[in-house]
Amino acid sequence: MSEIIFLGTGGSLSTQERDNTSFLIQYDNELLLVDCPGSIIQKIKKTGYQPLELNSIFLTHTHPDHIYGLPSFVHSLMIYDCSINLYGSAECLEFCKKFLDLFHLREKKIKCRLKLFPLKPEVDYSFLTGLKVRCLSVPHHPTSLAYHFHFVEEKTDLVYSGDSPVHPPLFQEAKGADCLIHDCSAPSRYFQKYPMLASMHTNSQDLGLRSQESEVQFLIPCHFFGELDFEMDEIEKEIRQNYHNTLIIPSDFERIPIPRKRLT
Repeated sequence: MSEIIFLGTGGSLSTQERDNTSFLIQYDNELLLVDCPGSIIQKIKKTGYQPLELNSIFLTHTHPDHIYGLPSFVHSLMIYDCSINLYGSAECLEFCKKFLDLFHLREKKIKCRLKLFPLKPEVDYSFLTGLKVRCLSVPHHPTSLAYHFHFVEEKTDLVYSGDSPVHPPLFQEAKGADCLIHDCSAPSRYFQKYPMLASMHTNSQDLGLRSQESEVQFLIPCHFFGELDFEMDEIEKEIRQNYHNTLIIPSDFERIPIPRKRLT
């Protein structure tokens, strides 16, 4: 069974309980990483996996809390002869090349190699074993992509927004999916207090409403702001005002099976 393993569930400011959002996807014999913030080697090892088991890394955009661990990841594995695929928008990967070159991490002496594969929005890709991926541009940052993962053998779909405001095409994409992982940065009262947040992120009330409208069957909110004072009970209560299907508010290092499609 496919499984999501959260390495972090917070926003750009880490707290004692929550680090920057990133997660592993395990299916069959494949292991994927989505976004690469700090201490990623240690976090992977804490799950029981080893970094060298990683097949691919998918990046959502170039904000520091999503990519700043990439040079450290390569540097930590520099003596190992390995190749790991790196996916993201063309603009994101161009930035990553320059970022790695600052530390000379693409030189010949570095045995750990990242193979860069730029992805285009609205294109279906098939790679690895039994995995199809479709990505969408989302209006958070010029380099931003959301991802729709389809696991062929299990006939399972997972959509991940990355950091994103409410974006109707994304919820349309998620309508046929089994699971949606989506930005849920804070309760609505903070978006009322700071209206500019709505151009970059999603609040819990809007997430619940949009997810119910899109008939999302399994919702996992994440990217909770660490700089604002609220409890997860408030997030859950606001989502539940409108959303009535399965809801999991994850903790760091929580393991969640990806649900299969319901038989009708």
